[in-house]
Order: sequence, then structure tokens, then C-alpha cells
Amino acid sequence: MTQRPQPRSRRERPAKPALTRDGIIATAVRVMEAEGLQKVTMRRLAQELDTGPASLYVYVANTAELHAAILEELLGEVDLSPTGATGDWRERIEAVLDSYIQMLYAHPSLAHSALIARPSGTNYLNLVEALLALLAEGDVPDGQAAWGVDVLLQVATATAAEHSARKQSTDADDDWNALGEALEHASADRQPHIAALSEELISGPPDARRAWISQALLNGILLTSRPR
Repeated sequence: MTQRPQPRSRRERPAKPALTRDGIIATAVRVMEAEGLQKVTMRRLAQELDTGPASLYVYVANTAELHAAILEELLGEVDLSPTGATGDWRERIEAVLDSYIQMLYAHPSLAHSALIARPSGTNYLNLVEALLALLAEGDVPDGQAAWGVDVLLQVATATAAEHSARKQSTDADDDWNALGEALEHASADRQPHIAALSEELISGPPDARRAWISQALLNGILLTSRPR
């Protein structure tokens, strides 16, 4: 008669790796890439790390801090000195922002969270430093540069969030077509400006519109003094 194998005692099991903040964040990034940000919860990470959710709160205060930490980790992918970027300081800022947006495009569920997440680690500081250096190269006054960085990142993040929402929505094309049809049939009497610009309002490829937004913002930052 075959004997059943005896269960291994706890002492015979391999020891679990010690919990660390870096290990928790790395696991969170892995879960997000496989299953989406909505699955990155303390309970889910505890399962992955073979521990209890309470143990994670020693290293991460809450889900908002966890999402900010994930964003901070992925900010390391942003190219702060794009090798293909040429031209003046405006074009190189545009290239850095484009790299930031592309990172968020690659992680659509993170784009919405990035609107409110506030990373504060080295990768985020390096991004801000790179943008400030380029603004200084363009002789943007210090105060305007300081506020301008916040505006640039807000708009870039919102652009990525809007893109990801459309990409994930099954009705996005229908909504866009409905908007185009509504603009086309605008009343010349009640909405004369819309009627005159109906084609222009939705013209241009996304890349061109995004580049124009960056240039418009940068020109405004350069020329608009901060209130006293």
C-alpha cells in the first residue's frame, strides 16, 4: 500500500523573502501590467507576496500612495534627453513630454490615476529638473518656469488620460462621428462660428494637435507674467 507523503512542516518550507517597499512596488507594477491598475489592491498584493494586507501598510500608507509609487517607478522610462530631438528648447521640451505621454499610453489604467497621484521620488524630480533646465535655456523667468512645469505636466497627463479613455471605450468612434455630424449641421444663425469652423474643429492628426498644444503652452509660459 502506497503511503501518502507527509505534509512538510513550516520549518521545512523555504523562508519567504523579507518584505520591502521596493519589492511591494515591483509586485504592484507586475500586477498592473498583467491585470490593470484596478486589480492593484492591498489584498491582491498580499496574496502575491504571501502575507497579510496589514503587513503592507507598514511600507505603503494607502492605495493612493501605492498608485503614486507605481507612477514614480514608471517615470524612470521617460527619456529626458531624447536622442532624436533637434531644434530649439521648445521642440526638446515637446520631445520629453511626448516620451512622458507615450509611457502613460503604454499603461492606460495608470493615466487616470496620474491626474491625482503625486509622486515625489527621484524619477519625478529628474523629470521636473529636465523641464526646468530647458525652460531656463529658453530664458523663461524663474517664477513662470516654476508654475509652467506644473501646467505642462497637467496637460500632458490629461491628454494621455483622454486618449486611454477613448481607447478603452467601445463607443469612442461612434461618439466622435456623432460630434462630427453635429458640427456639420450647426445652425449658421444660432452658431455661426461653429458653422464656419465645423471642419477645422476636428481637423488634424492627434500628433499634430498635441505638438501645437505644447507650443501654445510654451509660448504662453514665456510671455505671461505671474500675478503679484
